[in-house]
Amino acid sequence: VRFLIALGVSGCLITKGTDLSAGRQVGFAACLAGVLLQRANYAGRLFPNMPEMNMGVVLLIVLAIGAVFGLLNGLIIAFLNVPPFIATLGTQTIIYGISLVFTDAQPIGGFQESYNNLINGCIGDPKGFYLPYLLFVAVIFGLFFWFLYNKTCHGKYMYAIGGNEIAAEVSGVNTKKAKILIYMTAGIMYAMAGYLLAAKSGGASASMGNGYELEAIAGCTIGGVSTTGGIGTIGGVLVGVLVFEFLKIVLQFLGVNPYYNYMVQGIVIVTAVALDIRKYIAKK
Repeated sequence: VRFLIALGVSGCLITKGTDLSAGRQVGFAACLAGVLLQRANYAGRLFPNMPEMNMGVVLLIVLAIGAVFGLLNGLIIAFLNVPPFIATLGTQTIIYGISLVFTDAQPIGGFQESYNNLINGCIGDPKGFYLPYLLFVAVIFGLFFWFLYNKTCHGKYMYAIGGNEIAAEVSGVNTKKAKILIYMTAGIMYAMAGYLLAAKSGGASASMGNGYELEAIAGCTIGGVSTTGGIGTIGGVLVGVLVFEFLKIVLQFLGVNPYYNYMVQGIVIVTAVALDIRKYIAKK
């Protein structure tokens, strides 16, 4: 799930932007999917009179809402020229407020069995060797983004904007359209991550996804996606996310107080960005 979020953030970082609303978008998507896929006989159902909905239909609804949030970010950044940091910080707060109103700040549970079983399913013996379905989802999206970044005009435009936006615009690149598409794609990825996360966690709440954007940015940075723009690979993003997750697992096995995890994660983020800036200065 964190890999999908990092894929969405990577495009923003490559164009010298960022997306601080990622975590809240994931949380809202999880809440929306959870509410629409609650069992009809669940006592704590948020909307008791609503019929049970098909998983595929709910997925399309969630992705469409994610695209709308991404479009909002893209329009604010591209046409109002608001810095991505400020724009996404504002939409982050807006989306969190929407989540609180939508769920009435109540935890969401009682999901349909088919939804839980599909997302948490696997190939093989769960007690022995097995491959979870989420692994295949990660592989599919990883290959798709590799193709998108390396074999399409959109990917070339993205790297050109990150390298030198003015030069890209002079060369005929529609930078505004490219930025909108980048943030819309990111919004769709956050929505997909939220849809998967709700079932994986067995529940959802408005606070779900809090801080995930920082983990995604850290994973991208560790994996070589430059905050100065124009540099980054899908393989690097995957490695960065795995390293960051491995770090948390190691701290857990060492018996380190969980509260210290945040301190270590913060140090890793600052160190990774500082090293990236040093490389950029050295090249200049």
